[in-house]
Amino acid sequence: MTGATTSEYQVTGMTCGHCEMSVREEVGEIPGIDAIEVSAATGRLVVTGDGTVDDAAVLAAVDEAGYSAVRIP
Repeated sequence: MTGATTSEYQVTGMTCGHCEMSVREEVGEIPGIDAIEVSAATGRLVVTGDGTVDDAAVLAAVDEAGYSAVRIP
């Protein structure tokens, strides 16, 4: 086990709690994700996983929820 890794993303298009829930549900289906923090107010998505978080999978999940995101370095 390599320990927990946290990745941050900026999501565009979220306006409410329902938006947050949609993103949380899609990202939550990614294997290895332990915690998800999402805020429509700031557009910030913080994902914590056991090991390396797969950026492509997170971005695809956000896209599936109907929004777009970019990784914050």
